[in-house]
Amino acid sequence: MQPFTERVVRIVRSIPPGRVMTYGQIAEAAGSRRAARQVVRALHAMSARHGLPWHRVVNGKGEIALTDEEGRYAQAVLLRSEGVAVDADGRLDLAAYRFEVAGEEPCP
Repeated sequence: MQPFTERVVRIVRSIPPGRVMTYGQIAEAAGSRRAARQVVRALHAMSARHGLPWHRVVNGKGEIALTDEEGRYAQAVLLRSEGVAVDADGRLDLAAYRFEVAGEEPCP
């Protein structure tokens, strides 16, 4: 696994229940501010294998980014079960639920 990907996995694992991070926020914390799409790919490829809480990652607008109806529904249900208020359109209040990674040094 590449260092960036390892960092993404570690960051996603650190998101506590009831909190979320954005793809871009994770990319920046992992050392590559413009790599949000790589975060998407890593989550898609590794969530099941590594037991990642993929449902705690949303887009920069505070929206569920999944396009398939089943996936959007599953993510909303999982977030709501952790106390995150998600509206019918899959939006949530980032100011209320955003998790900030403390003390992280970006990857070189």
